Amino acid sequence: MSRSMQRLALAALMAGALGVTGAACAGDFPSTPPPPAAAPQLNVPTPASQTLANGLRVISVRRAGLPLVTAQLLIRRGGEMDPPGEAGLASLTANLLTKGAAGKTAPQIAAAAEALGGTLDASAGWDESGVGITVTTPRLGEALALLADVVRRPTFAEEELSRARAQALDDLQLMLSRPTALASLAAARSVFGDGAYGHSRSGTPASLKRVTRADVVQLHQALYRPDNAILVLTGDITSAQATELARASFGGWKAPATPLPKAPATDGRSTLPHLLVIDQAGAGQAGVVAAHVAPPRSDADFYVGTVANAVLGGSYSARLNEEIRIKRGLSYGASSSFDPRRGSGLWLAAAQTKNPSATQVVTLMQGEFDRLGSTPVGADELAARKATLVGEYGRSLETTAGLAAQVGELAVYGVDLADIGRYIERVQAVTPAQIQRYAQAHLGETDRHVVVVGDAAQFGAALIKAHPHGRQLSAKALDLDSVTLQPTPPTTTR
Repeated sequence: MSRSMQRLALAALMAGALGVTGAACAGDFPSTPPPPAAAPQLNVPTPASQTLANGLRVISVRRAGLPLVTAQLLIRRGGEMDPPGEAGLASLTANLLTKGAAGKTAPQIAAAAEALGGTLDASAGWDESGVGITVTTPRLGEALALLADVVRRPTFAEEELSRARAQALDDLQLMLSRPTALASLAAARSVFGDGAYGHSRSGTPASLKRVTRADVVQLHQALYRPDNAILVLTGDITSAQATELARASFGGWKAPATPLPKAPATDGRSTLPHLLVIDQAGAGQAGVVAAHVAPPRSDADFYVGTVANAVLGGSYSARLNEEIRIKRGLSYGASSSFDPRRGSGLWLAAAQTKNPSATQVVTLMQGEFDRLGSTPVGADELAARKATLVGEYGRSLETTAGLAAQVGELAVYGVDLADIGRYIERVQAVTPAQIQRYAQAHLGETDRHVVVVGDAAQFGAALIKAHPHGRQLSAKALDLDSVTLQPTPPTTTR
């Protein structure tokens, strides 16, 4: 007897033993999923906030029950501070914090964190950079001392910079080989132009090679200062303990007399067309991306945008995946993201598909953006998407690290810290009419930027014919440091 026959026989025996017939089995499972349950009630204490004499803001949220605390030291600046031609500088600087500090080498710092039962994680995003660790409560003082060392006294050794640069270049080359990732970078440049959000936060092959140790030291000195920093402590700790421990490790950190550098303008001038085809000859698939500029995080309609994204493509059962993957099988997954930032933000929808179906996916994707503005979202669909958001948010607060991340975001963007406990009610209050108005204001066709990367021989002509103002570029000739994505022609002298 074959294995498959054995499995069928075993299933039949089990069903018979349990008295279950085929009809009964079918009747036990509904043909449609049950409706979403009522939203849970969140009980999150309002974070406590204190500011030390040197300007360092200390925020704590107590969660008793487990002797764990997450500590995150955040800097209120990130990749938007990369100078022209030095994309990736903020990321390299953050990465190097844990690679040598206060006389300790990178392995010694890693061993010190491991001895405390934690791991130091450092990175730079848009609008913020930071380093964090989670430890048991009795080890928190030692962990904060280690955190202070890497933030205040990094070594920035040349050999570590060379190693970090080489790793970043390897990661970048892999990313640029993926059609959807390359399309996303080009879409950001198309949306933000020469603004501070237009470049690649991870750097470019050319910019990473230009970054020197002096550049890293200069950026660190300019941005890593107590009056530009937030210490977030979440877990088994009181507000008084948080302030005392923060003062012990960071109280001697002096703010320089020089003013904090101003953040550059995030929105810039773009000369790129609203449809861009990038020929990655020989690519097995095409990456399709549609992007819009989003309102800043401080926008009053933040929660409307959050729910609108959940409807469009924020989950497996959202519209983009339903139309592109489930109904038509044109992709393994289609999704969207809503990324509001300090100055503005980015709406981005993405899907990877077969080269011949790229034009169809562009049409479907644009149609879903347009439908958000033309037709109210149905009650059942809206309830399901809200339930997804509420569930995801609740899960994000289950760990001290997740709680610290949520509190840190509110603090970095100057949002009322009490919003940590208002998320559910704000999401539940969003109406179909609000979503429709939001989409009409921010997601219209005239402000949409579409980028398709793939083997353009299979779809480029059709796309350009449908969008006569579009343009085709070669992936091999792209200059990611240029606002036009093309190399600057050499000047001729006579």
